[in-house]
Formats: sequence, C-alpha cells, structure tokens
Amino acid sequence: MRAGSPVRAGAWPEDGDDLVARWHTHDLHQLLYAFEGVAEVETDGSHHLLPPQQAAWIPAGLPHQTTLRKVRTVAVFFEPSMVTGHDDRVRVLAAATPAREMIVYAARWRIDRATSDPTADAFFTALALLTSEWLDTSEAPLRLPTSTLPLVEAVMHHTQQHLSDVDERSVCAAVGLSERTLRRVFRAETGMSWQEYRTTSRVLRAMSVLAAERDRSVLDAATAVGFESLSGFNRAFTRLTGERPGDYRRRIRQEGARPLR
Repeated sequence: MRAGSPVRAGAWPEDGDDLVARWHTHDLHQLLYAFEGVAEVETDGSHHLLPPQQAAWIPAGLPHQTTLRKVRTVAVFFEPSMVTGHDDRVRVLAAATPAREMIVYAARWRIDRATSDPTADAFFTALALLTSEWLDTSEAPLRLPTSTLPLVEAVMHHTQQHLSDVDERSVCAAVGLSERTLRRVFRAETGMSWQEYRTTSRVLRAMSVLAAERDRSVLDAATAVGFESLSGFNRAFTRLTGERPGDYRRRIRQEGARPLR
C-alpha cells in the first residue's frame, strides 16, 4: 500500500460496496474507522464487528481478514514504533467526536504519498499518542469467539445461519450432540456459554441492521434477530454497548450524514 513510500504514518480512505480483503498482514499498525456501513475483522480466535462510529485497532504483523459492506472508512497506518506497549490483538474502540475529527483530518495525508512534511509528522505523532490512550481506556466488547474445533465450529455456523429462531434444542439436533455436551464443550472452548454467544450475536446483528437499513425501527431490528421483547433487547443491547438502541440509531444516522472533509 505504501508502494515504497518512506513516510511513517498516513491514511487510506475507502468508499464502496462489498469488499473482502482475504487473510493478510501489514507491516504497519492500522486504525480502521467506519463512518457508514459495517466492517468486520476476523483473526485466529475472534470475530469483531465494527459498526459506524467505532474504530478497530489491528496491530502490525497480525494475520486478519477484513470485510467491508457498503462502507465509508478511513484507515490510519502507523509505523510500529509510534504506538508501543500494547498486546498483539484486535480491539474495537468507542471513538468519541474528537477522535472522529482527527481521523477525518488524517485523510488529507495518504499513506502512499511520496514524501512527508513537518505538519503531517506532528499531526500523526499526536494521533499516535492519543491512540495509545484510547487503547487503554476505550475498548468496546464487540467481538465473538471463533473456533477450529469442528463440533463448536458447526454449532457457531448453525447459530449464525438461524439466529432469529435458534435455541439449544434445535442447534443440538442440527449438529448431533446433547444439550449437556453443548454446554460443557462450548464454554470450555470459548470461555462463554452458548446462550451468551447467541445473545451477543443477536445484538451485533441488530447493530448491523440499524446501521445499514435506515427504514428499520428498533422493534423491527429486535424481532428480526430473534428477541422476543423490546425490553429484553434494550437490556441486552445496553449491557453490551453502553447505550440504548434508540440512542445508537439516532447517533449513527446523525454522524453518518456528515460529509468527509
């Protein structure tokens, strides 16, 4: 992406429909921000959802796959020495308005530019320091575990394919195991119960629906992903994201309507 450019940091805007970047690595740290649409980042062991107004931190050298669906994004890249002291895993960060404004402004200096200048260098140094602070304070739990264990992988696949109506009995019948075995094996492999996995999956899917389908109401999104009551959806959504689904819906639409400078 740098095409031999010597710069230490820069940005890469992306605006388009569906794009799947197959498994790859970067020699730079990446801060990926979605303004509209939904991005997904998968690593060995975790699957992260990046809804609008969130940022994904992808460390240098980490194999990952990125899926962008009807998105406007800006990725900011840093040489590894600019952001240090953090473990090598993807994180989803809740980015406040100042963070968004800085990432928007970063788009004026592309990562493939031929040379840098003192203003760009000072700007990206400041952004790198702030990013390090965000990594310590702003992580959002918008992730699902993955598995290479065939039985658990089959459970996850069936759950995702039938998210609106799946329950313990139906997933066990589909993959051929007892409910007791499901509870024991799934928690041992993922660190969470299957019910927690299903609830988190439903909330993340609802976030995607509310972000991508502007005509959907909160109630429509809740029922589409399998919640039986609006109150239950509100509780689960707020517990995972820290805000009510109606507030989330209004915020992403207001922010998404703003143009990139």
